[in-house]
Amino acid sequence: MNTGQAGDPTAEKDPSDWVTGDEPATGAQKSYLHTLARQAGEDVPEDISKADASRKIDELQEETGRGQ
Repeated sequence: MNTGQAGDPTAEKDPSDWVTGDEPATGAQKSYLHTLARQAGEDVPEDISKADASRKIDELQEETGRGQ
């Protein structure tokens, strides 16, 4: 169970702390992000990074109610 507490090995890392966060978003991220963006009526840049894609996915999930 993820407690979100410091030292919890299952806690999620902040995307800004990812070693590969500056790399291009994965195909899976882009696909899901475009699905969410289309539902929210937003555009997403094609050259989005992994970290930015993760943050945008979280934002759009909240906006669209799909992440619940």
